[in-house]
Amino acid sequence: MKETREIIVAEPVGKVELEKPFESQIPSSNGRYQAYRGLYDQENSQLVEYWRAIRKRLWLVIGIAVLFTTLAAIYMARRPDIYQAHSVIQVDLEQANPNLVTDEKRRPGSTSDPAYFNTQLQLLTSENLLRSVVKEYSFDTNKEFQKEKTDGSSSALRLLLKKVGLVSEDKPKSSDGVQEITEANSLDNISSEEMAEAVRLAPFVDILKKNLTVEPVREARGSVKDTRLIDIYYRHNDPELAAFIVNAVAQVFSKQNQEKRSGVSRKTNSFLEERVANLQSEIKAGEERLVALNKNAGIVRKDEQTTIDIDRLTGLNKQLLDAEEARKTAESKFNAINNSSDRLSALVEVEMQRYITERENDIRQSIIQTQRDIEKLKAERAKYLEEYQPSAPEIKEIDTQITSLNKAITDLRDNNTSDLQTFRASRAKVIIDDYRRQYLQAQETENKVRGAFNQQYGLAQNQDQSAVAIRLLQQDIDTKREFLKNLEQNQRSNDIEAVGTDNNISQVEVAIPPDRPIAPSRLTSVLAALILSTMFGAGLALFLEYLDDSIRSTEDIEKYLGLPALAAIPSVESLQKRKLALVGGNSEQTPQNQSSELLIHTDSRSSIAEAYRQLRTSILLSSAGHAPKALLITSSLPAEGKTTTATNTAISLAQTGAKVLIIDADMRRPRLHGIFNISNAAGLSTLLSTELSREEILDTIQYDQAANLHLLPSGPVPPNPAELIGSEQMAKVFNLLREEFTHVVVDSPPIASFTDGVLIASMVDGVILVVHSGKSSRQVVRRSRQLLQDVGAKVFGVVLNKVNLRSQDNYYYYQSYYHRSYYRHENEEDEQ
Repeated sequence: MKETREIIVAEPVGKVELEKPFESQIPSSNGRYQAYRGLYDQENSQLVEYWRAIRKRLWLVIGIAVLFTTLAAIYMARRPDIYQAHSVIQVDLEQANPNLVTDEKRRPGSTSDPAYFNTQLQLLTSENLLRSVVKEYSFDTNKEFQKEKTDGSSSALRLLLKKVGLVSEDKPKSSDGVQEITEANSLDNISSEEMAEAVRLAPFVDILKKNLTVEPVREARGSVKDTRLIDIYYRHNDPELAAFIVNAVAQVFSKQNQEKRSGVSRKTNSFLEERVANLQSEIKAGEERLVALNKNAGIVRKDEQTTIDIDRLTGLNKQLLDAEEARKTAESKFNAINNSSDRLSALVEVEMQRYITERENDIRQSIIQTQRDIEKLKAERAKYLEEYQPSAPEIKEIDTQITSLNKAITDLRDNNTSDLQTFRASRAKVIIDDYRRQYLQAQETENKVRGAFNQQYGLAQNQDQSAVAIRLLQQDIDTKREFLKNLEQNQRSNDIEAVGTDNNISQVEVAIPPDRPIAPSRLTSVLAALILSTMFGAGLALFLEYLDDSIRSTEDIEKYLGLPALAAIPSVESLQKRKLALVGGNSEQTPQNQSSELLIHTDSRSSIAEAYRQLRTSILLSSAGHAPKALLITSSLPAEGKTTTATNTAISLAQTGAKVLIIDADMRRPRLHGIFNISNAAGLSTLLSTELSREEILDTIQYDQAANLHLLPSGPVPPNPAELIGSEQMAKVFNLLREEFTHVVVDSPPIASFTDGVLIASMVDGVILVVHSGKSSRQVVRRSRQLLQDVGAKVFGVVLNKVNLRSQDNYYYYQSYYHRSYYRHENEEDEQ
């Protein structure tokens, strides 16, 4: 009665798996509801899997979250408060003073470039402006900036990166090197001192630029509209210094704009003042030297400015310059004509054109005059014909004259052609001779003037060297006076324009020290660190779960293997370490001999025994119509607990009163005889290697009274176990044993390692795979399942062995399981 109650109370997993196909065939009145329910269950199942993966490594997630949140809290607590100062400047259109502007291009309203505002926006963060701010307000000597520069260059992260070689060492920039580079490249607008100063102030400029924010002000009332206002923000842990820097940037920017517009800056004023002072001192020194030279020379002067010799020498010098210029011009013309035939031909053509024009004009006049004479003679001949005959001497004389004049016209035209040819032939030589003559004359003139100049220069040098020095000194003084006059005029003009030109950039809102810090947001940062670290921990847990290829729970068996989970056998160690509160606070009795495989026989009321009874129920219900007679219990790899499972399963089946035989078919590493402490002199190898009768085969089987179990050990280890297993004798012996016993449980070698188990699987009614929880690989178990299916074996399901009860994968399963076990034990105690 007790055993029957156990079978009814047990709720095998395999039975639930068998009921699923029938449940899916139940018709539904609402197809859309069923589809929605299936989609919901699938999504819910996926979320549950994620949650279980995270619960499995919950302490990892909690540890990462606590660690990073603590570090973030410590870091945020150590960070100083950051204050932000704010100022506003206004950038109007550029307009000069109309009273001072004379150029029409600079009249008001001509500088409406839309890019002007954006240019000023960029100039506010330029390094040149920030460098001017640092220099003018001496931020390079400020203690706060010195400290920030030191902290920025020697941070802990930077030092760590330097040690591992990811960041190079900072090389100091020397001003000498900058000066050499500047001088080598001959920079006109940048001196070596300015370059060295820029290099020295670069760290402070970087500090200002890093904490400075410039943004245009936009009006947002329904639609965004641009304005001509610019917001300037600066962040620092000192509110007064932040406000001071914002005001300094605004003032320097406005001042530089005014200096640029008026053309007057400190540098320009300093240069003008220095240059004017230098010129005045140089002029004064020159005048004193001029007075001394005039006093000591004793030169006879033509007037106050020059002497007679100097005046003559000046005139000869001018004549010499003119003669040299004339000679060079004549020489270049002569060389051009003499060395270039094309130029000579061009000049000849020009002369020919001029000659032809003049010649044609003369011939035309002569022909016109001759034609007039012919007309007169013709008129006179006509008069004579009225009185005389054509043969009269008067008329013949007139005809002779007409003929002579016509011949003269023809001769003029013929002579013109021959004259042109003669002129062309002779004109080239005439042109060359003419240019040569001009060149020789200019050279002769130059030589004469040079001789006179040299003679006069010698006289002037011998007689009046001091006059030359005096003249040169006087010219230098006059030049400097003129330059001084121009400088003074420019200085006065710049001053007037600076006063009359308004500045179009102004500071409309002055920055004041802020009362409240804007950063760091400690609570938000810590909460963000908590959320992000928790998400990171959960992601790491899911990633580790993805990398984990082992089978840990019954859900893994059903999901990855597609086989039902018949039972989950807890490990002895987990039972000893976990004292369940579900049994009233008393720990369950565990086996005294922890190494014994007879777990169910040692303590029939333990949780392990209850699990094997659950496996027994699953086996009995695994076949339709009748319970399986022959059962193979195997595993994929060694040390997964197949022998222990087979032994305890056989004992559990024998407890129902059935006649059960367990066969040790592992003839490579037999263990059954050691478990039950029986002889292994005769066994399965003996039956397969010799021809025995039915009585002899049954006599070989041994019996254990305590377990009510029939035992067939492996016998002596044969050299060829696989050949014996696959022999016809094995089939005969196996059929005999099936007829003799109610259940035959076979323990075989691992499937993935040897073929013995595959051969036996084709002879039995079903196969049970034993999987070591947390160690068996999914790929290996899949391969074992495929080997069994290839030979047509029926796999009843999988037994998850050595389950760790402390694992989150099996916590809920065993929680409900031990509730049932607890109530069953309570009922038994009440009956007793």
